[in-house]
Amino acid sequence: MGEHRIVFTPSGLHGSVPEGTTVLAAARTLGVDLDTVCGGRGICGRCQVEMSPGVHAKWSLDVASDALGESATIETDYRGARPLVDGRRLGCAARVCGDVVIEVPPESQVHRQVVRKDLDLPAFTVDPSFTAWFVEVPKPELGDDRSLADLVRLAVRDQHGRAAPHVPLRALPMLQPAIDQGSGAVTVVVDEDDQVVAVWPGFVDALYGVAIDIGSTTIAGHLCDLSTGEVLASAGRMNPQIRFGEDLMSRVSYVMMNPGGEVELTSAVRTAVDGLIGELVDQVQSFRDYVLEVVLVGNPIMHHLVLGLDPTPLGQAPFTLTTNRALLTRASDLDLTLPYARCYTAPCIAGHVGADTAAAVLAEGPHRSEQVQLLVDIGTNAEIVLGDRERVFAASSPTGPAFEGAQLSSGQRATHGSIERVRIDRDSLEPRFAVIGVDAWSDQEGYTDAVGPSGPSGICGSGVIDAIAEMYLAGVIDSNGVIDGSLAERTPRVVADGRTFSYVLHESAGHRIAITQNDVRAIQLAKAALRAGIDLLVEHAGRPEITDVRLAGAFGAHIDPLRALVLGLVPDCPVDRVRSVGNAAGTGAVQALLSRAMRAELEDTANGIVKIETATEGRFQELFVAAMGVPHSTDPTPHLAGSVELPPPSASSDPSGAGRSRRRSRGVPA
Repeated sequence: MGEHRIVFTPSGLHGSVPEGTTVLAAARTLGVDLDTVCGGRGICGRCQVEMSPGVHAKWSLDVASDALGESATIETDYRGARPLVDGRRLGCAARVCGDVVIEVPPESQVHRQVVRKDLDLPAFTVDPSFTAWFVEVPKPELGDDRSLADLVRLAVRDQHGRAAPHVPLRALPMLQPAIDQGSGAVTVVVDEDDQVVAVWPGFVDALYGVAIDIGSTTIAGHLCDLSTGEVLASAGRMNPQIRFGEDLMSRVSYVMMNPGGEVELTSAVRTAVDGLIGELVDQVQSFRDYVLEVVLVGNPIMHHLVLGLDPTPLGQAPFTLTTNRALLTRASDLDLTLPYARCYTAPCIAGHVGADTAAAVLAEGPHRSEQVQLLVDIGTNAEIVLGDRERVFAASSPTGPAFEGAQLSSGQRATHGSIERVRIDRDSLEPRFAVIGVDAWSDQEGYTDAVGPSGPSGICGSGVIDAIAEMYLAGVIDSNGVIDGSLAERTPRVVADGRTFSYVLHESAGHRIAITQNDVRAIQLAKAALRAGIDLLVEHAGRPEITDVRLAGAFGAHIDPLRALVLGLVPDCPVDRVRSVGNAAGTGAVQALLSRAMRAELEDTANGIVKIETATEGRFQELFVAAMGVPHSTDPTPHLAGSVELPPPSASSDPSGAGRSRRRSRGVPA
C-alpha cells in the first residue's frame, strides 16, 4: 500500500496519507477544519465533503473519479440527522484510494468563515420594483366570455382603483392553480412595467429581494423586505472558486490553461449564490417562491463569470469588458432556483473596477460630496475612488492576497482563532493580542480558558497590519521594513530565521505564530501597490487636500485607522478623518434593490466616472517604489507625527539588521 496526496479546499492544506485513510482522519492529521459530532460513526452527517475530479494545475494533480473508492455501507444506508447531499461523501467513511482534491463546504466546517460585512444603511426612500395586490377573483359563469387573465386584471383594477395590469405568457400557467387553491382569493405581484410576475393563492405578505456582493474571497448576501425596506437576514460564505486560485488573475490563468475552465468557475459561483439565497430564506423560515429580485455586484471578473462570460480579455491589455451596462435577466438564466425572480446585475466602471465599486460609490456618495473623498475597498484587488461632486476618478491596483492573510507564514482568513489585533510594548517588546471569538486580550484574565490550550491558530489581515505597524513604532523594523536583528540580544521575540530575522507573537506546543522578514516584504509590496494607485489618482485630480478617507470591504472595515496611517496605506491626514464604512458595496446593492431612483443614480454615476488604468501609467512604478517605505519614503506625515511619536528614518537597508540601535517611541494610543 502506497501513499497518496490529498488537498483540502478552501484552506489549501495538503499532505500525503496512506492508502485507505478516511478523509476525516486525513483532515485531523493535516489540521483541516472538518466538523463531526458523532465521532465518525456515520450518524451526524456533519463531515460531508465533495471530491473534485479532473486536472488541477495549481497542485499538479490529476484526480480520478474513483479516488475515494466506492461508497461504504455506512454511506449507502445513511439515515443520519443531516441529509446526505447528492454528490457528497461522508468524510468518516470515504477512503483515499488515489491523489485527491477535497472541498469542505461551509456547512461542514467547524469554524466557518467570519463574514464581516455589516451594513450601515443611510436614510433613503424605499421605491421597489414590485407591488403585491390581494384580490378576490369572481367565479367564471356560463355565458361570461372573459378569460381568467381578464378576471384577474379587472379584479386588480376594480378592487384597488388602479390600471389593470398586463398578464404575460409566463404568468398564464399560474392563474388556474392559484385561483383553485385560494378558492378565488389570490395575491397578484406586479412589476414597474405593470406586468404580472407572480400569482399566489390566498393572502401573501412576503415580497423579498436579495442583494449579493460577490467577492473573490467571500460572497455576502442580504435578504430584504421589498415593501418595508427592512433587512431581514444576512449571511455569507466562502467563494468556492478559491480552489482554482487565491487571486483573480490566477483564476483567469486557470481558464486560459484549461479549456472549458470558465464553465467550472461559473458553475461554482452560481451554485454558491443559489445556496446562499437558500440560507437567507431559511433564516426567515420562508420560501424561495417569494424572492422576486436579486441584485448582483462584484468585481469585473466575478461579474463576467457569474454571467457566464469569458473573463480572459480582462487578464491582458487592453482589459476590455464584454459589457459595462446594467443587465436585467431572469434568475433562472443564471441557474438560480427562483421561479418568479429576475436578476439585476449592476454596471461595471472599467476593466478592473467593477460593479461592487459602483455600488460602494452609490453608498458613500463621493459624487454628492462638497469635499474630496477617498474611498478604498481593500481586497485581493484594491479599488480606489477619489473625487467630489465635480469629478470622480477611479482605478484598481493589484495588491494580491497578502492583506487577507494568504501566502504569509502564519496568515489565515478571518476565522475564529485568528489574531486580529496586536499591540507591542515599547520597552519590553512583548506583544499582546486579541483573537477572533475571544473577548479578552491575551494578557487579560479569562483569555487562556477561552482560547484553549493550543492558543490562536494564525493571524488574519487586520492583525498583520497591526503587527507590522506596531513593529515599526517599537523599533523592531526600520522604515525600509528590515527587522532589526540586533534586538535578538534583548528579547527572545526576535529570532534568527536563515539570513534574516522574525518576530514571534505566540509560541506553544511547537506551534509558532511569527512575522517573518518575507511577511513584512509581502505586506510592503501589497501596500505599495495600493498607495501608488491612490497617489496616481491624487495627481490626476490636481493634488487636492484629502480630509475624508473611507475604508470599505470586509478587510478595510476592520483596519485600525492609526495603524493604517503608520503603515502608509493611505495618505497622511487627521487620524479621526480615516474611518471604516463596512460593506459599502453591499449597502449600495441593497439601495439599488430597494429603490428605483437609487438604481438609476448608480447607473448614471458609474457612467460618469473617469477611469485611470494603472497598468498604462508611466508614473505608477515610480510611485510604487516611493510607497515601499514605512510610512512612506518621500511624503511627509505631519498629521501622523502629531498623533504618535515616530522612530527616525533608517540610514541603512542592511537585511541582517545587525549592529544598529533604534530609539523606541512611547505613548502610542491602543
